[in-house]
Amino acid sequence: MADQQDRPFAYEHLVIDIPDYPEPGVIFKDITPLISNEHGLSACVDTMVDHFLGMGINKVVGSEARGFLIGAPVAYRLGAGFVPARKPGKLPREVYSQRYALEYGTDELQIHKDALKPTDRVLIVDDLVATGGTAVATAKLAEQSGAQIMGFSFILELDYLHPREVISKEFPQEIFSLIKVH
Repeated sequence: MADQQDRPFAYEHLVIDIPDYPEPGVIFKDITPLISNEHGLSACVDTMVDHFLGMGINKVVGSEARGFLIGAPVAYRLGAGFVPARKPGKLPREVYSQRYALEYGTDELQIHKDALKPTDRVLIVDDLVATGGTAVATAKLAEQSGAQIMGFSFILELDYLHPREVISKEFPQEIFSLIKVH
């Protein structure tokens, strides 16, 4: 997607750094100005979709909560279904669960056991990849259903934390990020 002057969209100028949030020493990357911009959300979605077109993706899995914001419209544009990976206790039926490490702690994600089938071709989408733990956990949840992981797509990649190395150890599929923070 190009802006009105036919140049690539300047995503990084619409992401705001919030120091010491949610705890001291962490720099939170606030994407809300990007997705609230009249061209920002569509530029993100269109660029992600264009990158993975033609791969037969029929499901997109997005992690709670900001992964929902970008994953659902990516699924829509791909003509795919959307599967939310949620925090414990949020899904009403039988679930697969996966614990994982965060940049500043641990957490757990779950998906409904019937959300994916072995014939599904899955794209993992999230707003940000830091240590790679959430992405790997989300992919492992999809794998528990027998689904095939086709790739990973993020708005932001904290390159200095080396998430590609973590993800690639278990999943050799393509990793695509709109913005790399070095």
